Amino acid sequence: MDRNPWNEIFKEHGAFFGEPHEDMAGIVQLLKSRGAQVVLDLGSGSGRHVVYLAQNGFSVYGLDSSPEGVEITRTRLGGEGLTADLQLQSMMERLPYEDDFFDAVISIQVIHHAKIADIRRTVGEIARVLKKGGFVFVTVPKQRNVCETYQEIEPGTFVPQDGLEKGLPHHYFTPDELREVFKDFETTDIHLDSGEHYCMSSFKR
Repeated sequence: MDRNPWNEIFKEHGAFFGEPHEDMAGIVQLLKSRGAQVVLDLGSGSGRHVVYLAQNGFSVYGLDSSPEGVEITRTRLGGEGLTADLQLQSMMERLPYEDDFFDAVISIQVIHHAKIADIRRTVGEIARVLKKGGFVFVTVPKQRNVCETYQEIEPGTFVPQDGLEKGLPHHYFTPDELREVFKDFETTDIHLDSGEHYCMSSFKR
């Protein structure tokens, strides 16, 4: 896909998302209690979670496919005297990290932007780069009826025909499907946040 909708969004609106996800404070406490240090934000966007994790003392890595998002993140980090390892790359490709490298991986409203086969490959890459016992926190939209300007390209996957995210796949998970896709992980919690997104906490077996 030549067009990168999120690059256009960041170019027009800047950081776009400001505050960290509502569950992040609790996740930071969990990670600290487990001695986690090295964390990947997969699909880091304009850097709200990269900055937040760096503020909390973690060694942070961020990966995103948007040049604008990566540059905004870099600027935000520099403005606070913080550092992080940022990579410009699609999450659909092999991740540029060694096996068993991260203590935790977070991915907020990102991995659903693909067909299910691509999502499964991404989850396989998460498993590869995560240490045994490592923590994963993922959020995805709740399955819902979609408007008539969406085209269904496979069961559960819809592509907007207009608007900012035109051409960008959206896969809508059920909780059972989310567990199945992450079957190699021990899922300890799935709940809805205030924005009606499924939030899943899991550990690598």
